[in-house]
Amino acid sequence: MFEALSGYGITSRALEKGVATLKTWNPRDFTEDNRKTVDDRAYGGGPGMVMMAKPLEGAINAIKTELNQQSTEIGPVILLSPQGRAFNQEIASELGKFKQISFVCGRYEAVDQRFIDRNVDMELSLGDFVVSGGEIPAMAMMDALIRLLPGALGDADSAQQDSFMNGLLDCPHYTRPENYENFLVPDVLLGGHHAKILDWRRQQSLLATYKRRPDLIEKARRNGLLSKADEDFLSSL
Repeated sequence: MFEALSGYGITSRALEKGVATLKTWNPRDFTEDNRKTVDDRAYGGGPGMVMMAKPLEGAINAIKTELNQQSTEIGPVILLSPQGRAFNQEIASELGKFKQISFVCGRYEAVDQRFIDRNVDMELSLGDFVVSGGEIPAMAMMDALIRLLPGALGDADSAQQDSFMNGLLDCPHYTRPENYENFLVPDVLLGGHHAKILDWRRQQSLLATYKRRPDLIEKARRNGLLSKADEDFLSSL
């Protein structure tokens, strides 16, 4: 499944250049029976199966052993879980300070709570919905993390101009032709006046956030990310 990261796009190029590294571990390799069992029925009854603690803990311990042998700093163990914090750009930036991260991709009904209590540092979710396993959420988060690494993008400024990096949504963007089906590129973007372009983009970013995610406006205000000019523009809306 993780070939979606290693075989395509920005993440593939980052891995090829050594900007990031990726290794996958299969909990079935840390079982003790011929069937390589990693799940069992839940105590107390109920539908679905529960991932067993021992194979998962065996995988985590093997990861830590390998990292110690490589003298690599051991980072957090993150479980992908619908009960976790909702992942966002702020969390991506926080996680970027770690040299290494282990993502645990759960499946079935749940993961044995004892594994979580003994090994997991953080639980993260993509949102208030349920998917069949943690692999897709893990890949989405890894993509967000890798693109923040120096050298991952062709233009070092690209990541800094993404939505959410300054607490707001991104502004609209245009490319050629100037006239597409009688829809025109805004004049300010054609004039070459960089200060005016920056002001326009900032206002358009504020406008998009005000209309679509007003909660982000309030958060940016609390965090001191809005200037007097920003507040004046918002008041004019």
